[in-house]
Amino acid sequence: MGWLRRKLFDVAARVLTKPRATYDLLLPVDLAALRRTLRKGDVILVDGEQRVSQVIKYLTQSTWSHAALYIGDELLRRKPAEHAALRARYGADAEHLIVEALMEEGVTAAPLAKYERYNLRVCRPIGLRRDDLARILDEVIGQIGHRYDVQNLLDLARYFFPVSLIPRRLRRRALAFGSGLPTHVICSSMIARAFQNVGFPILPTMTPDPAPRPRRRWAALLGRMTPYPAIFHRQVETLITPRDFDLSPYFEVVKLAPVERATFDYRRIRWA
Repeated sequence: MGWLRRKLFDVAARVLTKPRATYDLLLPVDLAALRRTLRKGDVILVDGEQRVSQVIKYLTQSTWSHAALYIGDELLRRKPAEHAALRARYGADAEHLIVEALMEEGVTAAPLAKYERYNLRVCRPIGLRRDDLARILDEVIGQIGHRYDVQNLLDLARYFFPVSLIPRRLRRRALAFGSGLPTHVICSSMIARAFQNVGFPILPTMTPDPAPRPRRRWAALLGRMTPYPAIFHRQVETLITPRDFDLSPYFEVVKLAPVERATFDYRRIRWA
């Protein structure tokens, strides 16, 4: 029965990943400016154009349906033997790669130019240490080749369900089905897990630190405890959505202006 389940999954995946008839591109992407702006470790949020994108955006009440991690030339630097193959396949784009998890392809590296004609948002982790960035890149790059997280057809069936009938309080959890296996990932949970594994928060819940304030102060001075007066609680990765990176106070939203900021003068705009 394994082959039948796989066949049904392939059919369902093709239906869900079929592009919509229309797509509203709000602001064209300046690819050259995007390449200059991005840094390794930046999270790129995408307003997808597939049918499944609409469902994800509705369930999360967000513009963003997909997340990818920018790795730049990291694959070329780490695997020189594959340099020629990447160059032959992507050309100069091989120096500007992202890692993402796709329903049909699984976890894959792709050129940044792939999303040139999409609405994008760049979220940059604030104050991320270089050694932790290296660990995040290690983990995400190590996922390349893994499968998308679909345990059974019920996982896909939720995307065909009339989402307007799902109560608001249950919409986020409607995305949380999955096998839980480490070789099965979805786009935002893969990235979120890598950040949380180095102690970098996305949208954690916080509770007051029960330790008395004087004790906290002395502990902080001695380097034994964080100076923040709260206990952070790690999120469940499968419940983290692309929207969470946008809302997170620990990620800076990097605006991609169509003109140079230093020379922008709204008084020179010619309005229709």
